[in-house]
Amino acid sequence: MEVNEPLLTVDWPRYISRALPTYRFLPGLTPHPRRDPLGHSFAEPEPRPRPFEQHQWSRSEDYLYAVDLYNFFYWWEAHEVFEGLWHACGRKTQAGNFFQALIQFAAAHLKRALGNEAAVRKLAHSGLLRLQNSPASYMGLDTVTFAHDITSWMGDNSRPGVRIRLESCGNGPSVNKAPLSNPSLPVGSGTS
Repeated sequence: MEVNEPLLTVDWPRYISRALPTYRFLPGLTPHPRRDPLGHSFAEPEPRPRPFEQHQWSRSEDYLYAVDLYNFFYWWEAHEVFEGLWHACGRKTQAGNFFQALIQFAAAHLKRALGNEAAVRKLAHSGLLRLQNSPASYMGLDTVTFAHDITSWMGDNSRPGVRIRLESCGNGPSVNKAPLSNPSLPVGSGTS
């Protein structure tokens, strides 16, 4: 199986100082994080994020960590935390809809890394439909700009990924218009 390995950038902002896993899980290629004794989270409990009100997003360490995981291409791991938030905040709520969109975008990125473009299109399209039901600015994310960036990414499989830029963290409206800079660290290096 050929893997499309994006490169990390060391100059990307982190939203929380929690350590990233030692590698990113790629199904069929790396040890399963929880089931394999060599997994980066073997014998650790599954994430159980705590619910929070949407206006309190910047205080949610779980949400900020999930965004960091996503932005540094730990898509399976981000999916796991976003899924925990989806359950914690209510699957049928506005927050639940938002988290389900992020789950689908993380899965789409993982599928692109594994070379499954049909799944990329299906998951990203489903995520875009869900994101349309979120306010234009939600939990720090400019959802309109992010949706535009995802749509552009879907049409260009040479792009490594669309990152989440949280507005009130001083990062501006879009990180996805310019190419990634300083691509010096291979994914899975564990360096933050």
